[in-house]
Amino acid sequence: MSWLVSLLVLSGLIFFHELGHYLAARLMGVYVEVFSIGFGKKLFSFHKFNTEWSISAIPLGGYVKMKGQDDSDPSKKSYDKDSYTTKTPIQKIFILLAGPAANFVTAFVLYFIIALGSPNVLSPVIGNVIKDSPAFMAGLESNDTVISINGTNIDSWKDMAKLITKSSDSLSLVIKRDGCLEQKTLTPKLESSTNMFGESVQRKMIGVSSAGVTHKLHLAFSETFSYATEQTIFASTMIFTGVKKLIFGEVPAKDLGGVISIVKITSDAAAAGWMSVLFFAALISVNLGILNLLPIPALDGGHIMFNLYELIFKREASERVVVNLTIAGWVILFGLMGLGLFNDITRLMG
Repeated sequence: MSWLVSLLVLSGLIFFHELGHYLAARLMGVYVEVFSIGFGKKLFSFHKFNTEWSISAIPLGGYVKMKGQDDSDPSKKSYDKDSYTTKTPIQKIFILLAGPAANFVTAFVLYFIIALGSPNVLSPVIGNVIKDSPAFMAGLESNDTVISINGTNIDSWKDMAKLITKSSDSLSLVIKRDGCLEQKTLTPKLESSTNMFGESVQRKMIGVSSAGVTHKLHLAFSETFSYATEQTIFASTMIFTGVKKLIFGEVPAKDLGGVISIVKITSDAAAAGWMSVLFFAALISVNLGILNLLPIPALDGGHIMFNLYELIFKREASERVVVNLTIAGWVILFGLMGLGLFNDITRLMG
């Protein structure tokens, strides 16, 4: 079941990415020869809208084959009116950006659906209280619910953590204990912690952990748009930062995951419910959008780089350079895929 869910999630996200390229290409008057989900041997295909639509054996990506554009052989070009080759650099960049843009739009739509379904969020209910911490000294106890901080209502654990982290002085907390409201005053301390990338950071804390209690986040219809926007921006920032840290060696290469990790996480998400699957799908969609914008010649970002060169210098990059860089790009991509698969197997073996 997990394999099926993973396949459906990946195939769906790949479809929308390639659909972005397809629609932009058709809008620019480019003839699209093939629209494929997957690589390798074709398992199923049909012709519609003057394009061959197919599903191929290796479901780890997809492609839109446009007339005059071939990643397997960049030297193949066509100078017909409906060819990709004859379009201006701006038109080509528009076609190339449409794929990643479709992934961000897909993520926004998924987060919007999640918002309509009232997602679960951590309640501001205190679990453990660390001895001699600011919370301990102020008299906070397990199962206390934080109602407000400095007059600001607290709806979730995330809201509480954000206010504590940004605090510059003492905090006045209103808590609920055994049905009664009490006021507590404390001053957060700067402590060492670990962020989502496993790095040691300094942040203000009060010495409490969550009790793990959740509640439904009920949003008005107008609030669902801001929720979807915030989540899409947050996911984009997180993934972009993670990729940057991986490139500069701030995050170890052993943390890179591959297709097995995707299947494992999708399986866990499916077990937790369809809301979790939608969250994961949105995150993967943003991930696809950002990774495809990397300036690697075999990706959209690499093609955008070549077209920017043509736009600035008023001439195309030499065919030899394009071919060599494209080959290098494929080597990098297969190397990263191999590393991700190796890390996955290593984790499975303990």
